[in-house]
Amino acid sequence: MPKPPADSDSNRRQFVTTATLATAAAATGGFPSIAKGAAPLSLPSLPWAEAALDPVISSKTISYHYGKHHKGYVDTLNGLIAGTPLEGQPLEAIVKAASADPAKKGVFNNAAQAWNHTFYWNSLRPKTSKPGKPEGALFGKIEAAFGGYEAFRKEFVDAGMTQFGSGWAWLVSDGGKLKIAKTANADTPLTTSQVPLLVIDVWEHAYYLDYQNRRKDYLTAVVDGLLNWEFAGKNLAVK
Repeated sequence: MPKPPADSDSNRRQFVTTATLATAAAATGGFPSIAKGAAPLSLPSLPWAEAALDPVISSKTISYHYGKHHKGYVDTLNGLIAGTPLEGQPLEAIVKAASADPAKKGVFNNAAQAWNHTFYWNSLRPKTSKPGKPEGALFGKIEAAFGGYEAFRKEFVDAGMTQFGSGWAWLVSDGGKLKIAKTANADTPLTTSQVPLLVIDVWEHAYYLDYQNRRKDYLTAVVDGLLNWEFAGKNLAVK
C-alpha cells in the first residue's frame, strides 16, 4: 500500500478513508480503488452479493439502487469531467474541488453521490442471527457521546426520519467526539472536518420498493440488523 501524503491532516484522512474502504471491500469480494490517472472512473463492486441483505433490503432494491442509480452517477460524472482538469483525479479530490466551485454543481452532485453510495454499501453487512453492536473504543465513545447505545440508536433513526426529502444520516467523529449528522441530497461530510464512520441512505430509492413510505421501518431494520460496526471502528481508528 502506498504511503499517505504527509502535507496535511485532511489529506491523510482522505487517503486512509479510501484505503479503509478498499480494505473492507476486499475482505468481502473487493472493489477497484479509484487511483489518480485512472480514466474513466469505474463503478466499485458491491462488498457482498445482491441478495445478502435480505430480508431487510431485497435483492430487487439493491439491483436498482446499485445497478441503476449508483452506476448512473458514475457514468454521468465521467461524461462531465471528460477533457477537463478533473479527469483522472481521485474521486475524493473531485468531490472537494467541485464543492468549492458553484459552476461545478453538477460535477459535485454526481461525484459526491458516487462517493456516498460506496460508503453506504460498506456501512452495511449481511444480517446475522446475532445483532451487531459496536465494541471497544467505539463503544466507549458512543457511551460518552450519547449516554448509551439505545440513546444512539434512537438519535440515529430520528436523524433519518427528520431529514426532509432526500439525503443521508451519518455517524461522524467531529473533533474526536461522535455526533449524528444529516446531509441533504448529495452533501457529504467529506467536504468538512468531520470524519464519517457510518451512513444510511434516506433517498426514497434506497427503500421504497421494500417499505414504500415507511421510512422508519427501513431505518430501524438497518440500524438493528445491518450496520457494519467493524467498518465504523476502522474509520474511527484512522481519523
